[in-house]
Amino acid sequence: MAEASIYEIHDPLFRQLIVTSAGLDELYSGCRWAEGPVWFNDANQLLWSDIPNQRMLRWTPESGVSVYRQPSNFSNGHTRDRQGRLISCEHGGRRVTRTEIEGSITVLADRFEGTRLNSPNDVVVKSDGTIWFTDPTYGIMSDYEGYHAEPEQPTRNVYRLDPATGQLAAVVTDFIQPNGLAFSPDETILYVADSGASHDESLPRHIRAFDVVDGERVANGRVFCLIDKGIPDGIRTDVNGNLWSSAADGVHCFDPAGKLIGKIRVPQTVANLTFGGPRRNRLFIAATRSIYSVYVAVSGAQVP
Repeated sequence: MAEASIYEIHDPLFRQLIVTSAGLDELYSGCRWAEGPVWFNDANQLLWSDIPNQRMLRWTPESGVSVYRQPSNFSNGHTRDRQGRLISCEHGGRRVTRTEIEGSITVLADRFEGTRLNSPNDVVVKSDGTIWFTDPTYGIMSDYEGYHAEPEQPTRNVYRLDPATGQLAAVVTDFIQPNGLAFSPDETILYVADSGASHDESLPRHIRAFDVVDGERVANGRVFCLIDKGIPDGIRTDVNGNLWSSAADGVHCFDPAGKLIGKIRVPQTVANLTFGGPRRNRLFIAATRSIYSVYVAVSGAQVP
């Protein structure tokens, strides 16, 4: 293994994915726990959550940082649907919402089989418009990132929501704490982080992979990779099928076979990340109190 600057090179392939002269830029510091970054290319802006401070923040290259929404209902993860609308996971309301173009908020899911969700955490939208999200208990464990409450769901699930019909289905029900999730570029694989070790080191700190069957369910669950520092939280894939994961020491990059090929070291624990910029080749990193960015040599797979 060679090290250069902020990069750890574990495999020569990683050199093709990074710009070794590119440094880590701190765009903002002042969060309590930065999470859920999402890029809006049409507005040239990044949105993210500062969960304990009950706010969502916005960054633009021209104007810097401003408050986008406060209170935020302890929002956590975000993404966009294929119409460009903001999809958010809210700890406070224990729900998944959509922000309409004119600014109103539509509740997409807050219950499953008659009882309240735990605290939706992270979310992705598939090309067919369905919304897939995780539902661990982090937002109800205390009053710091939500409202303390007992879980009503017997398990902590990964869900698939069809917003056209409102049908909500639990596609995986055996996680300890499901967290970040992402599809492979061709959407044949769903990756989901299990961050159970966050409160018990004997529990999982891995990312699982599932085959997507008929676009509606998953099968053949297996451990894709382990995180050797901290836990996996938010994850993303690039157009080549590599997976980029948050970790305690920075961002870890795994090839499509699950091999660790490199790391980008970050001075604070990383919670989440997203690709952005006009060519989706700028990695935005939510790390504890700060938002960082670094240019890379590959584009993110997520659309839009």
